[in-house]
Amino acid sequence: METKELIEKAKKQLAELTGFTSPAGIGLKKEKNEWVVSVEIVEKKSIPDGMDVIGTYEVRLDAKGNLVAYEKTAMRKKMDTGEFEKVE
Repeated sequence: METKELIEKAKKQLAELTGFTSPAGIGLKKEKNEWVVSVEIVEKKSIPDGMDVIGTYEVRLDAKGNLVAYEKTAMRKKMDTGEFEKVE
């Protein structure tokens, strides 16, 4: 499976599970028998747009692109460019 396909599958499956729209793939890595896709998604729209709340998720897919697990790893306001607030 091509990397673009993996990222698109991760984005689609995360959006379906969370109900949030417009996810963006920001990273991809291979770990053992899984692909790990980092995805950012707008969790809360605000005015002005710079105050939107962005969640960062780690989505794990098997070799066929099926979702194995997902976890929210950080959150930030769109305008923040410094360190992210880690989710524990």
